[in-house]
Amino acid sequence: MAAAPPQSPRPITPRLPTDPTFNQELCALVLDTAPRLFAVVQVWGEGLPDVDGWVVAWGVTDHSGRAHVISIDGQARMTLASPNRALRHFAGRPGITARLVWLKRPSAAAMEQADAA
Repeated sequence: MAAAPPQSPRPITPRLPTDPTFNQELCALVLDTAPRLFAVVQVWGEGLPDVDGWVVAWGVTDHSGRAHVISIDGQARMTLASPNRALRHFAGRPGITARLVWLKRPSAAAMEQADAA
């Protein structure tokens, strides 16, 4: 019978590495693998002088190209093979088209939430 390891009355809290080079490497890793964020926008009256548009959903796509989309009101959630497939779900009514608007890739990352704002 093996003896149980001794238990410390004070739990040990692991210390995170504070090496700035390691932190920079982690931030670079995050930027390299960050998902892409996009909005699905509906447009009414395209080509007319009083054209209008609004955001109807947000989506994120990962390294595999799959898209996860949620409507602004939170009632529609979908996982699709590609972001372009979301357009079918938000277009089709007479006079309304849909398009994707991509946010630019992030160019910086921070280890602390306050530094990222």
